[in-house]
Amino acid sequence: MPKRVAIVTTIYRYLSHAQHMGDRFLTGYPHQGRWHKADVQVASLYVDQKPEGDQSAERAREFGFKVYPTIAEALRLGGDKLAVDAVLLIVEHGDYPRNELGQVLYPRHEFFRQCVEVFDKDGRAVPVYNDKHLSYSWEKAKWMVDQSKRLGFPMLAGSSLPVTWRLPDLELPLGCEIEEALMVGVGGSDPMDYHALEAMQCMVERRKGGETGIRSVQLIDGDAVWKAGDEGRWSKQLLISALSRSDTPKGRTVEDGRTQDLVGSGEIRRLVKEPAAYLIERNDGLRTTLLMLNGAVGDYTFAARLRGKGVASTQFFLSPTPNVTYSACLVSKIEEMFVTGKAPYPVERTLIVSGALESCLQSRKQGGRRLETPHLAVRYQGTRTPQHARG
Repeated sequence: MPKRVAIVTTIYRYLSHAQHMGDRFLTGYPHQGRWHKADVQVASLYVDQKPEGDQSAERAREFGFKVYPTIAEALRLGGDKLAVDAVLLIVEHGDYPRNELGQVLYPRHEFFRQCVEVFDKDGRAVPVYNDKHLSYSWEKAKWMVDQSKRLGFPMLAGSSLPVTWRLPDLELPLGCEIEEALMVGVGGSDPMDYHALEAMQCMVERRKGGETGIRSVQLIDGDAVWKAGDEGRWSKQLLISALSRSDTPKGRTVEDGRTQDLVGSGEIRRLVKEPAAYLIERNDGLRTTLLMLNGAVGDYTFAARLRGKGVASTQFFLSPTPNVTYSACLVSKIEEMFVTGKAPYPVERTLIVSGALESCLQSRKQGGRRLETPHLAVRYQGTRTPQHARG
């Protein structure tokens, strides 16, 4: 009997996250070189906004489910008791305000809370996947994870980057000693830097002792980024290694095809008009850095120095639209949890990144001040089995 899933989302239209993920549960998706039909049934849908191009009513007619006016009704299928086996919570895109930190105030926590209220009232809880970060607020994000533990339901969250293919296929050994790590990302603040932070997190959580929490953060912009590199606050060697994995270098490579050392030549300073550096120090002393380098490259890459083994680096591969098969990699993990009742990797990964991003944006608002983060003392261990796509 297929698991019945309720989709709870903000919008359902072309290239929205709900469309990417929901459609895969409706029609199937490519997985490990074959076409896979998910062993689940989309039973209901709640959609908060219906902008131009809305596909919710069309999908409901085509696939035989109902769009409900409230979250509670979607979870109960219009009845008086919880009637689904899992919840796909996708609170991304749509018309919502921003706060003073520049974060979009997506109602992830509010939608999740309404699901929990149904679980509490009906005396049964089911697995929940929450797309991307848990909330713009640390307090709300932590409450969400706490509720999953209180009620004992499996919870998965986060980005597609940790589960997509890697070029080359790099998985840091569990228990390795990382001396320093650096991630390169692109895109705008809040939505895209989150992806990059979680990609870095899925690598460094594998270090000896596991994740120990975050001691401090600092977010700096502009010339201060290059000055920090000159002072050794982040490693130019790691940046060169990470950039060597990029398939999208800009500047002269695009202009006349030549290969180039963006760092050694200084070209990177010309190409990147608004650099940003997220300087994150862990409780065990590990220094990790995210460099957002719009204008220099168009992909996400990572490098780390391992004690006794030198530098390891990789690219997190993102396939093009509209197929975005990296989304299928994530859907396969969500389906695994819905079917087995066990999350394939810890939700604490997303929890710590959600809190780190909020604190970094607070640092930027305070002029790039270093902030102590005792509240981010999140401890957990990465999985023994690799979770990224390999086939």
